[in-house]
Parts: sequence; structure tokens; C-alpha cells
Amino acid sequence: MNRLVYYIISAVVILLVQVLILNRIELHGFLSPYIYPLIILLLPFETPKALQLVIALVVGLIIDIFGNTLGMHAAALVFMAYLRPFLIYINRPISDYESSDEPTIQSLGFRWFLSYAGIAILLHHFAYFFIEVFSFSYLIHTLIKVLGSAAISLFLIILSQYLFYSRKKAER
Repeated sequence: MNRLVYYIISAVVILLVQVLILNRIELHGFLSPYIYPLIILLLPFETPKALQLVIALVVGLIIDIFGNTLGMHAAALVFMAYLRPFLIYINRPISDYESSDEPTIQSLGFRWFLSYAGIAILLHHFAYFFIEVFSFSYLIHTLIKVLGSAAISLFLIILSQYLFYSRKKAER
């Protein structure tokens, strides 16, 4: 299957899971799982930065429309997409990236993906939850939400990598 078509189908499925299932889950007021940043994380390395920002804005606005969150998801996702090239740069392997590499566990390994996705998810969640409270008055409470939600989101993202993206590689 064409790489672009597969990516678009994956993005639509991720959005549907986020909007129809995960947006309705909030555990004890501290854990809100968000897997939609995976859409930006899985963009090919050669994707132009401007296109990454536009995709992040569109995806964030879609989540905001269904979550009635007035641009908070869009702002957090654009922030993460803006920092993505830097995260790719600081996590690059010693031998640098090869043209066939994709930003997935299957292509670059668990350690690389955990570092890359973990930092990106923390940045996204930090931006989102601090925009949500728009204050440092509830710093401890907000940090607990950031860390808890980031942990559950990262777990779901890694799980999705093993469940869905390993099949793609096997089919090639």
C-alpha cells in the first residue's frame, strides 16, 4: 500500500479512537489519555516543517471541535510539532538516519522511540495542561496531571506501535 495512503488511514483511525473513545475517559481527574500526538510523531523525517505545523493545527482543531476545548489541543500539538525537528536531531543514532528509516519502534528500536515519543508527549501534555489551568497556582496538581496522563498516553502509543505497525512491516 502507498505510504501516504497508509498514513492517512492511520491518522483517521487514531482520530476516531481519540474522539469516540479516549475523550470520554478521565480517571480520577488526573489521567486523560491522548494518543492523537502520534499522528505528528509518525510523520516521515523528510516532512517539511511548515507542513508539520499545518497538519498539527488541523489535527488539534479537529480534537478541539469534538472536545469543545477552544484551541487548547491545537496550541499544544503545534508546540510539539514545532519542537519535533529538534527532538529528532537530539535523538539521532550515531550512524545518523538512513533514507528507509521511519519514526517507529520497528524501524529505529524501542529505546529510540521511547526517548523521542516520551519527550514529545511530555512537552505536549505540559503545554496542554498549563494552557488548561492558565496559571501556576495549581502547580503540583497540574504536574501530577501532566505526568500521569503522559505515562498512560505513552503506554497506549507504544502499545499501538506493537499492535498495528509491526504488521505493516511484515507485509512489505
